[in-house]
Amino acid sequence: MYPVIEVCDYFDCVPWRLTQKQFDQYFSGPGKRSHATVRKKTVQIDNYFRFLEQRYAGELLRSFGVGVESPVDPFNRPRHRGDFKLRIPPSHRAMTAFFADWRDALPCSRKYHVNARDYTMAKIAYLSGVRASELCAVRIGDIHWEVGQWGRFVVKGKGARGSGPRERQAFLFEEGRDLLWWYLEQIRGDFTDDPTDAGAPLWPSERLPTAVVALDLAVAPAIQPSTFRRNLKTASLRHLNGPVTELYPHLLRHACATHNYQQGMPLWDVQKLLGHEWASTTVGYLASAGGDPERAVIESTQRAVRRLSTEN
Repeated sequence: MYPVIEVCDYFDCVPWRLTQKQFDQYFSGPGKRSHATVRKKTVQIDNYFRFLEQRYAGELLRSFGVGVESPVDPFNRPRHRGDFKLRIPPSHRAMTAFFADWRDALPCSRKYHVNARDYTMAKIAYLSGVRASELCAVRIGDIHWEVGQWGRFVVKGKGARGSGPRERQAFLFEEGRDLLWWYLEQIRGDFTDDPTDAGAPLWPSERLPTAVVALDLAVAPAIQPSTFRRNLKTASLRHLNGPVTELYPHLLRHACATHNYQQGMPLWDVQKLLGHEWASTTVGYLASAGGDPERAVIESTQRAVRRLSTEN
């Protein structure tokens, strides 16, 4: 709804008076932003006018004598195809070196507890493959140390076909369990809220809004995904070496899938790790995974020869 108000305020008109020419004029001039931002606003505006057309077209025609038409013409209407580029994550060696260098730099950082939080978030995101929005919403009470081999935590995943967020278990593995335990024991208590409250966010914001401070609540607001993305980008520019020089949370998810698959994890387990409903979605995350069909055929033939030799 906000993008509609933004454009209508600029032209001082009601939504059903907005024209395609005005839409082009605004987003090619004063409303011009990054490609992703303009695409997001375009989709929101187009969806709003689809809603008007379905629900209130007749009423608007009778009341104002105007038909409802989306200002987003077919040439501006985007198709949902992601960011139109192949996501190639850093190598496993580069990621290992990145996290090692980042952790070594933590004691010298200006805000140690904030940087330690960001480091732990990034490492957990890489190990578990969760999305930024899922990770930021985790509460302390969502961690279940007794589940599985090394403990797991509950996240609210993406909905599908009109459903709300679907809860699922995310995996810590041994390295993630040790890291998260260190964070809770050594770092989490340095923030302003009560770390013993099960409803407190696992990753609290360092800044408390004035309204929250006035309420004197025991629970601080959680860090926002946009803040996590910005902090991860800053850290990658400082500590990541190699052909990939910039990280963002979804690339950590791709790195998690790719590296686990390359190290021998079956596709079904990678699918479960990422929380995908369909294996075809998981395959899209493995576009940069090293695959050699010729080598696979040779190894398969060699296994068949060994099996036949044993039987004879």
